[in-house]
Amino acid sequence: MIEFPERRFEDYAVGQKTSYAKRITDAEIAAFAALSGDVYPLHTDDAYAARTRFKGRIAHGLLTASLLSTANALMLGLPGGIYVSQSLRFRAPVYPGDTITATAEVIEVLAQRRRIRCRTTCVNQRGETVLDGEAVIQKDDVGAEPVSSSASRA
Repeated sequence: MIEFPERRFEDYAVGQKTSYAKRITDAEIAAFAALSGDVYPLHTDDAYAARTRFKGRIAHGLLTASLLSTANALMLGLPGGIYVSQSLRFRAPVYPGDTITATAEVIEVLAQRRRIRCRTTCVNQRGETVLDGEAVIQKDDVGAEPVSSSASRA
C-alpha cells in the first residue's frame, strides 16, 4: 500500500522530488492491452515483435506513462488536489522485465493558481530515460466534499 504524505501548498519548493518504481511484467502488459483495447502486435505477439526494430515485444508507452500518475499523486500528497496536464516524449522502449522508476520534480511553484509544474521522467534499471515530459498539478489544502450520485455533472 502506498502511503501519501500530508503536504500543504506552502511546503512545495523547486527541486523537491517524488519517485515510484515498478517492474513491468508480461501479465501487466496483457492486462493493459485488455483494459485499453490496444492489442497492437508489437505489445502482444512475440513472432511479430521479433521482426521489428525492437527485436521483441515492448510495453505500451501509456502503460509506462501511467507510472507518472503515481509519482504525481505522491507529489500531491494529502489532502489532495488534481492532475491538470501531462506532456510526454517517448525516448526508448520498455521491455517485459524492465524496472521503471517514475519521478516528478518540482520546477516551478505557481502560487496565484496553487499549481505546481513538475519535470517528469521514467528511467529503466540501466539508468536510461525511456520517457520524459512535464506535468502540472493543482494542490488543495482541504478534503473534497463527497459528491452524491444524484448530483448533476456540468
